[in-house]
Amino acid sequence: MPKDDELAAALVAARDGDERGFAVLWRALNPAVLRYLQVIAGDAAEDVASETWLQAARDLDGFSGDPAAFRAWLFHIARHRGIDEQRRAGRRREEPAATVDDGAAGLDAAAEVLEGAETAWALDRVAQLPADQAEAVMLRVVAGLDVAATARILGKRRGAVRIATMRGLRRLAADPQVRVRASDHLRRERV
Repeated sequence: MPKDDELAAALVAARDGDERGFAVLWRALNPAVLRYLQVIAGDAAEDVASETWLQAARDLDGFSGDPAAFRAWLFHIARHRGIDEQRRAGRRREEPAATVDDGAAGLDAAAEVLEGAETAWALDRVAQLPADQAEAVMLRVVAGLDVAATARILGKRRGAVRIATMRGLRRLAADPQVRVRASDHLRRERV
């Protein structure tokens, strides 16, 4: 992950129309956007992320601020695109088509599969939380946004964000599946 000064330079370049600057922003922030949208938009996360980045590219010349403000602005867009997708999906039920991953295997495909499975499992556990708690946890913990930015994105007060985050994290800590997984992980580390 690039440091904030690298992101600041990329942000300035991207605002000036430099594709490389925009690519740096995308590589740095898209993984967190996707994780957030997997909780908000489910199977449509990649499509919604694409819509998010398209809107960000279209509106970037009107943005002003530092990398933290850009991150908050981007997640604000992602949240609204996710809400739009939920509405669209609610109006029109579809049967998802089978997907085929035609990407080439990485250097350590087994490690990538295990990491992907762990991430998917964790996102599934977060998705089981009440919606306000899931969003607060994803924005605060996964996206790394501060309380103020999260509150603006969610349209809530700072105290409500702190409480939703705390309750979500407590629920996760008390989740039997999380507890079993954590104790298994500790046992493996000791061996």
